[in-house]
Amino acid sequence: MAQNYQIDSQLSEVRFICDLDKCKGACCTIYGDTGAPLLEEELELIAKNLDAAKEYLSERSLRYLDKYGFWMKDDLSGYATKCIRNQDCVLVYYEGDVAKCSLEKAYFQGKSDFRKPISCHLFPIRIRDNKIVYEEFHVCKPALELGEQEDLKVYQFLKEPIIRKFGDKFYDEMDSFFEKKLNK
Repeated sequence: MAQNYQIDSQLSEVRFICDLDKCKGACCTIYGDTGAPLLEEELELIAKNLDAAKEYLSERSLRYLDKYGFWMKDDLSGYATKCIRNQDCVLVYYEGDVAKCSLEKAYFQGKSDFRKPISCHLFPIRIRDNKIVYEEFHVCKPALELGEQEDLKVYQFLKEPIIRKFGDKFYDEMDSFFEKKLNK
């Protein structure tokens, strides 16, 4: 239930719509020591669906996966995807110059039953203990601009992944909370 979480007010204040044409999928290629945070139960789901995702990966990614695997222990989140040269997520593929998730591609092609890590689906929302927060990333500037233009709040844009993680009732409670707050 929404009341069991501290929900960052920025979820209802920040306007946000991913604009892949402009950001080029930068969330899949952010420079850092680790990639996307993973839940322990996602390790098995990804492993089970990895062969389907490999079809879309570059030779570089395939060699890296064969040598190092796709996940690592992470002090902050517990587990995370590995990154090639501290940048590209090992699961990234490119459509033209846009970075995308090979797991998600396999899912939408009907070859996988796992869409992608929930942390990726919720991005730029992060879950920290019992807090749900909006985390600002400089690479998302185009998403902020498009969100302002279309007047869509980040939690509304991310309705599907919020429901995937927490359920319909949670989303409806959060939406009601934000609407009441707005009408005060």
